[in-house]
Amino acid sequence: MINVFQPALGADELAAIGRVFQSNWLGKGKLTAQFETDFATHLGVERNLVRSVNCCTEGLFQAIEVLGIGSGDEIILPTISFVGAANAIAARGAVPVFCDVDRRSLNATPETIAAKLTPRTKAALILHYGGLPGDLDGMHAVASGVGITLIEDAACSVATRYKGRGAGTIGEIGVWSFDAMKILVTGDGAMTYWNTPELAQRAEELMYLGMTTKSGFTTSVDTRWWEFDISCYGRRSIMNDISSAMGLEQLRKLPDFIRRRREIHERYDALLADLPWMELPPPVPAEAESSYYFYWLQMAPDIRDRLAGWLRERGIYTTFRYYPLHWVAHYGAKISLPAAEEAARSTLCIPIHQSLTDNEVAEISDRIHEFGRLHV
Repeated sequence: MINVFQPALGADELAAIGRVFQSNWLGKGKLTAQFETDFATHLGVERNLVRSVNCCTEGLFQAIEVLGIGSGDEIILPTISFVGAANAIAARGAVPVFCDVDRRSLNATPETIAAKLTPRTKAALILHYGGLPGDLDGMHAVASGVGITLIEDAACSVATRYKGRGAGTIGEIGVWSFDAMKILVTGDGAMTYWNTPELAQRAEELMYLGMTTKSGFTTSVDTRWWEFDISCYGRRSIMNDISSAMGLEQLRKLPDFIRRRREIHERYDALLADLPWMELPPPVPAEAESSYYFYWLQMAPDIRDRLAGWLRERGIYTTFRYYPLHWVAHYGAKISLPAAEEAARSTLCIPIHQSLTDNEVAEISDRIHEFGRLHV
């Protein structure tokens, strides 16, 4: 099976993990601190604004908690989002308010966010679909214009930039994912950005049991190092040095990963351009740089479903990300969002990852062309 997503791991990551084992320190330590420092450099932000966390969903939960959002508060998010984003809101007793998206980019827009504002709105939690940023200036202007927080779910956007700035650092809070299917992989793990040191410090306390002072090993001559205090009822949501060792190696390779993904994206553009029955992804805006996390095709819904089955029978896995959250009955959102619904019925994500070979890309293209000749 040719996978939609696939990590690129090898001897470097395995050797890095081996060195952690040899050190006898597997928890959060020097390597995690180094990973945070290097990731901050990658983003172009101050080190004290970046904190690691055990997964992106937990980072979103922490964002909602740090902001003090609670019962009856509303947070706007695109219905084409990962379920973890909506869960982070609803778990605090707040209301996820789903907005429509642009049919082609599948990103929220300033207009779709503005249409959902009410006096109870506290934040907007936006996604950069497939690593392609939307109109961040416009969305930030809408949020700042009414005094709400802009949170960026940058899970798919580890190398995405907007006007030279790292995606995830435009709003007040950003979260990136390093799970097993992402571009930069640590098994599980994530990074968070907070636009003030105060928010970052508050997040750090919440991510480690609410501790304001730490107990444990110290080189200090002070006695009773086991004493501690807490400021809140926090969880234990930290990364460890095993994951961070992988992360440091993967971060070093990230530019090569992105170059390869761009090559595959451009190759698909060339190979599939002559098919009149489908639309290719929209071009990357001049002011942006994509992470090329998804490559998505759009076509008539009945053709989409038949193509997905045809490809799977021939060893090519495809999917659609993300199922519209306003269709999930548990959230109780009985609304219509026409552009998102049209996109959900017509969009298919085909394989794109840095381990794809040129022959596999050609095979995928050939199979799509074959389907078109026989069935469209």
